[in-house]
Order: sequence, then structure tokens, then C-alpha cells
Amino acid sequence: MSVLDTPRALVDRLRDAVRPPRPVYAHCDIPCGIYDPHEAQIAALTVLRMDQLIGELAMPAMDAKPEDRAAYASKLARYTAVKEQHSERVKQEVRVIWGDYFTADLAKQYPQVHDLTFRILKQASKARQGTGLADAQELLKLVQEFAEVFWQSKGAKTQRRPSLQKSGGELVGPA
Repeated sequence: MSVLDTPRALVDRLRDAVRPPRPVYAHCDIPCGIYDPHEAQIAALTVLRMDQLIGELAMPAMDAKPEDRAAYASKLARYTAVKEQHSERVKQEVRVIWGDYFTADLAKQYPQVHDLTFRILKQASKARQGTGLADAQELLKLVQEFAEVFWQSKGAKTQRRPSLQKSGGELVGPA
């Protein structure tokens, strides 16, 4: 007997057929009110670092040993996978802040947030597709701009601090 065929499940299905349940609507996913563009910045720095590592990766010579070729292929695959995951993470983090935090009133005060979000989403896709450092640096720049708008919308002044990561770059946060 499956879980769907238990006496309780049969009674529930019969009750729902006779009297369908009312739809329930929520204001948002989880009304915690906690938003921070830090994760998007870290993800953008990771995309930049993966492109740096890919650029530094020496292609094995034609007469290289099979294990050297395998090591190269493995590193390239790992760097690419991590870059793609973090490009998508940038998009996810920015989409959540834009969609859940920036209310209609905030969007009126900061009208650039719509275009900036669109540009970040497009740039994250572009950075994901290639390995050009310029694309990754542009993604980081846009995410930093987004962080500045976010913190300004909370009434905070922002400052840039060195990320202290191997990729270099800065992190934007409240002053």
C-alpha cells in the first residue's frame, strides 16, 4: 500500500473533492527582511578568479604524458564548473534582492535598479559563456554598483575595501 492509498489520504482526497481547499497567499517567500549583496560580490570575485586560473593554465604539449593531459582537462573542467555555478549565484542573489527587497516605492527612489539588474543578469551570462577577464571584471563592477544602490536605499554610506582575495578587487559595504 502506498502512502497515497492510506485511509487518511483517501479521506483527505474525498474531502477535497467535495469541498476544495481555499487558496492561501503569502506576501513573500519568507518575510525575514534580511538582504545583503555581499554573497553576489563574493560570487563575482569567484568568477573573476576562475577566469584568472583558466588563463594561467598551461596547455600540455602535443607529446605530453596522458596523465598531464588528464590533469589539464580536469583542472579546466573544475574551474569552468565553479565559474558557471558562481555566475548563476550572482544572478540568483541579485534577483532575490531586486525582486523581494526593492519595493515599488524603493524602485521609484532608485530607478536605476531595474536597468542595473538587467545588465548584471546579462553580464553574468556573458561571463559564464567565455573566459575573458574583461567580462568578469565588468560583472564585478556592476555588482559593486548594485551593492552601492542597495546600501544607499537603506540610508547607509558605502565604502570600498580591498577584498583580500587572490582575485583582487574590492567589496562594497556600509561605511
